[in-house]
Amino acid sequence: MNKVILIVEDEEKLASLLSDYLQQAGFETHILADGLAVVPWVREHGPDLVLLDLMLPGRGGLDICKELRSFSTLPVIMTTARIEEIDRLLGLELGADDYICKPFSPREIVARVKAVLRRTGGTANIQSSGLVMDESRYQAILNGLDLELTTVEFKLLRFLAANAGRIFGRQQLMDRIYPDERIVSDRTIDSHIKKLRKKISASGNGEELIHSVYGVGYKFERQE
Repeated sequence: MNKVILIVEDEEKLASLLSDYLQQAGFETHILADGLAVVPWVREHGPDLVLLDLMLPGRGGLDICKELRSFSTLPVIMTTARIEEIDRLLGLELGADDYICKPFSPREIVARVKAVLRRTGGTANIQSSGLVMDESRYQAILNGLDLELTTVEFKLLRFLAANAGRIFGRQQLMDRIYPDERIVSDRTIDSHIKKLRKKISASGNGEELIHSVYGVGYKFERQE
């Protein structure tokens, strides 16, 4: 199934051009021009990435990004004609994964989209080993039960599940979960893993999905 990119851009010709290039690259696209329509659409459809213009009718991109981050780690690339440093920093502070200033080439947008999807795990919804993770609702269901995860727990489980079988060290996981480079102890990851395991175990069958690899780190894997 092709990944879905939501293009939020009120310049009709530019939106259409971006859509054409992204579709040629193998993505599905949807275009919105009204800022007020973005959050409801994301909640309903759960796209894989949002290409979000800063200046929009109805509601600005920074405000939209801030609300998206209140319930989702959905990748967001912001685009704008405003090149002031404060705008760039503010956009990234609110949780944008990348920031591109106009004018830009459609090929650059496609390259940035691919790069961000690779970096973030690349999928909004994950289904693996009886686990269903819905990015649009920030919800993890295991064996039919809501795990009721915190934001950090959701990010951690989503990243490990999206890279099932791969082993990640504590520092790698911290870099992924805390991209703002805040100073936290490497044992913070151990604490989150412990809580995740407890919630997963309580889902019914006691099966472990997150495994320790001694001296290395953690991995998501179903033990047959």
